[in-house]
Amino acid sequence: MVLQLTRAVILPLMVLGFTHQINAQSDSVFIRRIYDEALLRGKAYEDLRSLCKDIGARLSGSSEAAMSVRWSEQKMKEYGFDRVYLQPIMVPHWERGNPESAWITLANGSIEKLTLAALGGSVSTQGLLEGEVVMFSHLDELKQAKKSEVEGKIVFLNQAMNAAEIQTFKAYGACYPIRGNGAVEGAKLGAKAVVIRSLGLPKDDFPHTGSMRYEDSIPKIPAAALSTADADYLADVLTQDKKIRFSMELDCRLFPDEPSFNVIGELRGRKFPEQIITLGGHLDSWDQGEGAHDDGAGVIHCLEALRILKTLKYQPEHTLRVVFFMNEENGNMGGKSYAQRSKEQNEIHLAALESDRGGFTPRGFGCDGNEIVFQKFLALAPLFKPYDLHIWEQGGGGVDIGPLKDVHKGISLFGFIPDSQRYFDVHHADSDVFENVNRRELELGAASVSALIYLIDRRIFGN
Repeated sequence: MVLQLTRAVILPLMVLGFTHQINAQSDSVFIRRIYDEALLRGKAYEDLRSLCKDIGARLSGSSEAAMSVRWSEQKMKEYGFDRVYLQPIMVPHWERGNPESAWITLANGSIEKLTLAALGGSVSTQGLLEGEVVMFSHLDELKQAKKSEVEGKIVFLNQAMNAAEIQTFKAYGACYPIRGNGAVEGAKLGAKAVVIRSLGLPKDDFPHTGSMRYEDSIPKIPAAALSTADADYLADVLTQDKKIRFSMELDCRLFPDEPSFNVIGELRGRKFPEQIITLGGHLDSWDQGEGAHDDGAGVIHCLEALRILKTLKYQPEHTLRVVFFMNEENGNMGGKSYAQRSKEQNEIHLAALESDRGGFTPRGFGCDGNEIVFQKFLALAPLFKPYDLHIWEQGGGGVDIGPLKDVHKGISLFGFIPDSQRYFDVHHADSDVFENVNRRELELGAASVSALIYLIDRRIFGN
């Protein structure tokens, strides 16, 4: 009797273990095919070149953004996805206008030119704006300042990203408030304008733009970012002479919202077509540079991931949906609208993956899912060991897919994690161009995303 029970328990476990081993071998072989397709016959690098050079920077509401929608729709159709369509949305339309100008006048009367960029959403200076500069090394110092120290002056926030942080996104997150809230805090104390140190790690001459906000109850004042090299120079000058006069001109313009689109392509699921796994990034970019890393690389990662699966004749169990979101940079109307439409249409969303950290060497993924999903996610790590992906962390997602969490309870979000050390060299700057993307790193990223989407479909949610 004991022998019979032992056999009854051991035999299924042996079968289960053998089946798991066979599945792992099968997955390993298919993942190798994914990487071979990406590295030997990949389309990612040429597609990114075309997006950057044939279309250019893609700020929401611009002609370039409109043309990028056409480009993306045509590319998805060219790759033969089962369904390709546009999802209408409304997006903000802000323009930088004529190139920005800035100078300082020293105590001896000499004039020196500085390099700066208007922050996204800033109001115009209405011609040349001038004032004495007052410097603060941290936003909290400005908040604690007396009105008499700030009123009628131009605030200079010289808070640098912490170079000691190994994870550069942590350094960026700690500094973001000077860009997002600096104009509001300066205006509360009567400042004429706010100029911040660019959110970038290297010392160079490229100012970094990015979104900032206003509050309706507080006067709107112009806001701009100095290059890190000029921020250092201005700080040095101010230590010797407190009476520096700053002159600047921003020609920013705000227009009524514009119609635009999310671009969507699908591979239909053979078992559960009504259950959706989304992957994507944002098609829009700032008007500085070409949006090559932010987020041209991300949308191309996801386009190429789906193309590879289609080329390899993989038949997904669930519907795989690639989404090029519009307007992540200054409103996230693409992400919000996508989530809301999915709710209105009673769609079933199992998971979503976002790539929005650049096209650098893949390091791993993050997962924001329940404990069962997270453990299944961790179990995938050995399959990626041959490809040097070692980060498998809790927490993941992105700005575009974040709103799905609010309307689909229990959805699992995943985030692609490439190496971050060079990302803030080019983030939101004129240096974010195609030439600064490495072909092999981009292709490895696309293969990594494709492999994880395959495993999310087949292993994490597969039957």
